[in-house]
Amino acid sequence: MRLFGKKWGIMASSLVVSLTLAACSSTSSPASTAVSGGAAGTGGKAVGFIFVGAKDDYGYNQAAYIGSQGVEKAFPDLKVLRSENVPETAEAERVMEEMIRNGAKIIFPTSYGHLDPALNVAKRHPDVLFYHQGGLKTAANLGTYFGTIWEPVYLAGIAAGKMSKTGKLGYIVSVPIPQVLLNVNAFELGAKSVNPSATTTVVFTGSWCDPAQQANAANSMIDQGIDVLSQHQDCTKTVIETAERRGALSVGYHAEASVLAPKGWITGSIWNWSDLYVDMVKTGIAGTFKGSKYDGKYRGQLKDNVVQLTPYGSAVPEDVKKLVDKGKADLVAGTLNPFSGPIKDQKGVVKIEAGAKLELDKLEATDYFVEGVIGSIPK
Repeated sequence: MRLFGKKWGIMASSLVVSLTLAACSSTSSPASTAVSGGAAGTGGKAVGFIFVGAKDDYGYNQAAYIGSQGVEKAFPDLKVLRSENVPETAEAERVMEEMIRNGAKIIFPTSYGHLDPALNVAKRHPDVLFYHQGGLKTAANLGTYFGTIWEPVYLAGIAAGKMSKTGKLGYIVSVPIPQVLLNVNAFELGAKSVNPSATTTVVFTGSWCDPAQQANAANSMIDQGIDVLSQHQDCTKTVIETAERRGALSVGYHAEASVLAPKGWITGSIWNWSDLYVDMVKTGIAGTFKGSKYDGKYRGQLKDNVVQLTPYGSAVPEDVKKLVDKGKADLVAGTLNPFSGPIKDQKGVVKIEAGAKLELDKLEATDYFVEGVIGSIPK
């Protein structure tokens, strides 16, 4: 997932395979009628989705793919065009242009690095509506959306901190963008709320999906006595399976993956895109995008059901479930804010003053680790 920051070229080598629209699928029934209207998004016969990875990665792309299936079910008269493994280059423009030629008037570019290509295509096609996942820039016919995934990550941290026997947690992450740092901080704060001595060791892989590096990091952490692993990676399978094989507990991310860890799964922080995608398509079809909540930067929350906590694994005792459920209820009610001050960074410097509660925009600019996190942020 590429929320904020730069385009990290180190992942490009695995994604530069050029795709034709044969990679797009249209698994819904052929459109019988075009949607009428004149605003962007209202006159097409298809909706397009582009993914930076594979639909079965047990992670970021799988969550978005499941969301596209929700659109397919809700709009049987619209073709759903999909393309996987679309690199964050001009190739993304080519795929979107092809989708438009095939009748798409609404397109979902789902990776951060698809934003600039989408902006270029949007400028050439003012009658097409674009919903970009995770970006910060917008246009007259392009809005961005995301969710406060750090909320369920905090809750997962509570469960991890309570269940760890060593008090040593591990977090395998990709690159040092603000949303990654924010999630690590939320996890550690959740763990520390129930176990003040809990620590979270962080390893950066420098990639959104590199199974070899993920396995090396997971094994190294377990060798150091870390007994709960979580991650911020696009593909999550390797870390979860490694933890399960080594007898460690695991916390998932992006998509439900408990089937990979029947013994060690605790819970996971996931996206519930289907309802949101369906509402965004309805908004486009109705011609009411302009002035809607999607016309700009939209962020769904736990209370909106855009981000969720997965069901608990078999290893989670009832007292831990009740503790996490209480935290969830307080987050939804607004009586709990994990980032209420005072909060210090790794060096003991106060980053959030006592009594202060950071707004979302400031949280999304996080550039530090909180006390209790072990590891340095790459420059």
